[in-house]
Amino acid sequence: MIITMSGQNNKSLGVWQLLKKRRLVKISLALMVFLALIALLAPLIANDKPLYFSFNGESFYPAFTGDEFGIIGSEKKERINFTDAVADGDVRKIMPLIPYAPHKSDLDNSDYKGPGDYQYRIGVDGSETELTGLNRHLLGTGKRGEDLLAGLIHGTRVSLSVGLLAMIIAGSIGIILGAFAGYFGDQHLKVSRANFWMLILGIIPAWFYAFRLRHFEISDALAGNTLSFVFQVLLSLLFFAIILTIFFYAGSLLKWIPMLQKKVLFPVDTYISRLIEVITSLPRLILIISLAAIARPSLTNLVLIIGITSWTEIARFTRAEMLKVRNLEYIQSAQSMGFSTLRIIFVHALPNAIAPALVAITFGIASAILVESGLSFLGIGVPQNIVTWGSLLAAGKENFQAWWLVVFPGIAIFLTVTIYNLLGEALRDAMDPKLRN
Repeated sequence: MIITMSGQNNKSLGVWQLLKKRRLVKISLALMVFLALIALLAPLIANDKPLYFSFNGESFYPAFTGDEFGIIGSEKKERINFTDAVADGDVRKIMPLIPYAPHKSDLDNSDYKGPGDYQYRIGVDGSETELTGLNRHLLGTGKRGEDLLAGLIHGTRVSLSVGLLAMIIAGSIGIILGAFAGYFGDQHLKVSRANFWMLILGIIPAWFYAFRLRHFEISDALAGNTLSFVFQVLLSLLFFAIILTIFFYAGSLLKWIPMLQKKVLFPVDTYISRLIEVITSLPRLILIISLAAIARPSLTNLVLIIGITSWTEIARFTRAEMLKVRNLEYIQSAQSMGFSTLRIIFVHALPNAIAPALVAITFGIASAILVESGLSFLGIGVPQNIVTWGSLLAAGKENFQAWWLVVFPGIAIFLTVTIYNLLGEALRDAMDPKLRN
């Protein structure tokens, strides 16, 4: 066992050394980190709320808290608007690098202002002042004066979140089902009829309590930040597994019925393989569009739809590797030592069979970003109040003269998808001994 795990660690180090030698991989990793930082810091980079706001000695941090108003004074409560704050008193504020929110309109620069067009601000007294420096709309505006650069920055957060989170769901489903199909096959898992039918009956309540009943918690977490959403999704998956386990072991209570006592072979591989064939036989894009059109537009629904339709290839790769790994000597040694089946699968077998699935997940992130952009372009992906790269492209089709609404979001989508495709190809070549040269 020690030799096997040591060999696996050496293999991982060798793969990393091969990846570091490729210049395109280094550039792709640097750009990926850059995009991730933009996604995480989007509200602090592009926002019409100040990073710091001070009025008569009282300090506020609107960009961090998301508040629109502040309460001034202890005796006389006065609300002050952080965005339009020009009031009597000592006012100080520090604005973000891009002082515009993606969904807010600038009526003074509406009707498609290009990056090089004359941009201005009309003051309270009616005077017209030209915008210069970072106060300009650097990449232009849309029909209602929405800042394109702010939309691109916040769209990065949406696209990366959808791509990564959808593939976390797809990867979890694909790896678990593929591991079970490859390890057990059709002849290695026997269960009583009571346990089998209780497990089947438990799928519906497990889905209801784990995902349907917690829909609002998951939606609120996604609106907050990525880490909280990942935690809520993993928590739902845990609830799903716990409920299925309860139903499975509840079947033992029915063993007093003679017909349900008999143990039967559970053809795991056949059932999972047939499920994969059914899903892959349907046109994936049409299936996603149909589900997205039926479901209520939300980021949660979009992530779930892409995730539950993208796991089949991951499951196939994992299954193929597990068919080889399950017959190796160290797996047989673990079985002879009396280790539990779940421990053998997830601790000993799966780490040596997961490499092809990681490559598929990397390519899947790029595919998920493209799907999200396509659905948003069609107007059925996310709510209308959320700005994405696809919605920016859709805004460009209303006026073909506004070339910046097509070029800049298109470049963002192209670069992001290319980055993940390059990483996927490099990872595939590094893990395949025939392609390492």
